Amino acid sequence: MHPHLVFWISAVVRMIIVLVASSVAGFFWGLVPGLVLAMLGMMTLIFVQLNYLLRLADWLDQPSSSHLPDGWGAWTEVFSRLYKLRRGDEKNQAELAEWLARFRQAMSLLPDGVVIMDDVMFLEWCNPAAEQHLGLSLSQDKGMRVTNLVRTPEFIDYIILGRYETPLTLSFRERKLIVHIIPFENRRQILVTHDVTESERIDMMRRDFIANASHELRTPLTVINGFLEIASMQPDMEVSIRSSHLKLMSEQGERMQRLVEDMLTLSRLESMEYSVHHEAIDMHGMLVQILQEGEALSAGRHQLSLQYDGPDILGSADEIRSAFLNLLTNAIRYTPEKGKITLIWENCPLGPKFIVQDDGIGISAEHISRLTERFYRVDKSRSRETQGTGLGLAIVKHVLLRHKAHLLIESTPNVGSKFCVQFPANVILLN
Repeated sequence: MHPHLVFWISAVVRMIIVLVASSVAGFFWGLVPGLVLAMLGMMTLIFVQLNYLLRLADWLDQPSSSHLPDGWGAWTEVFSRLYKLRRGDEKNQAELAEWLARFRQAMSLLPDGVVIMDDVMFLEWCNPAAEQHLGLSLSQDKGMRVTNLVRTPEFIDYIILGRYETPLTLSFRERKLIVHIIPFENRRQILVTHDVTESERIDMMRRDFIANASHELRTPLTVINGFLEIASMQPDMEVSIRSSHLKLMSEQGERMQRLVEDMLTLSRLESMEYSVHHEAIDMHGMLVQILQEGEALSAGRHQLSLQYDGPDILGSADEIRSAFLNLLTNAIRYTPEKGKITLIWENCPLGPKFIVQDDGIGISAEHISRLTERFYRVDKSRSRETQGTGLGLAIVKHVLLRHKAHLLIESTPNVGSKFCVQFPANVILLN
């Protein structure tokens, strides 16, 4: 039956009951008592309706399915339908709140910055990446104009011109950002920021690596080709001159070979497919061998010594030997004659530590952070004199990364340098 028909039938039934009761009272006690009873009955019905209207008005101020009043008569159906509607709304609100929480959690995990603004650039919401990229604070900056928070001429021009089809490359807060504004709904806009600082740095390193490698290879190739051209033009060249040319070509060939070998070593160390082969390493035997190779390279020009007071470890013996030998070789190359170079292997609370300490020429502070870059040289002329490839410390860095170790460098010009390799404690070989 239709709800409206049920409502009117129940209302008419209640009025008929009042009228019948009034008629019975009038039949037995007279007309006046009957009319009084009819009036009281109708006033009661009106009062009940007004009471339920008041309770409904109070509930509408703070609608909740758990505090919905009970009804009588037609109000039972009214409150029952309101209860169903409110329960549906609460369920929808809970689902929307859950989706909103998921959305914000997903946005907070994105590496790209996301800023939601209205049509006049007032900040409504942003994720942590956007706060980091643009220096925003959602708790403090919400409701403020984004152009007042990001004060760069390029960004403001981008906003004013409104050419949002092309992203903006922006240098801001020592970062390089790709900024793109996307119109969203009628009165919303999304600002997306992508940090390309690291990729730009990697691209620059790649370009520098190619340029430096080409330059390093060009010099010995030029020498070899030049000598070959001279030899072809002068077939009856004196034996002494030919011998000196062959010696120089041999030296340059060996230099190219070392350079290619170091580049291949770096490539192998950076490969994810080339995992670390862990094995037990006799550190005393390895360090004694490294010391002997250092003494052969020094040829008596330096005082080399070894202080051994540390444990054997687990790791790749070939890689660690290569890293330690590179550190010692650098110390020999950059320490004047009669200088002292000390190798130290010891244990400390953080784990085993290897130290190469010298009293050589030292390094200025501004160069220390870049020493492990490929082909980076503090003194290019001295490096070429000592036949360095410029890749030794880069190899050391990657070996240590693969063994969860790190390199600490302390140096003072004209006083000396200290290269310290700190291993984690879990590499110690347990007996």
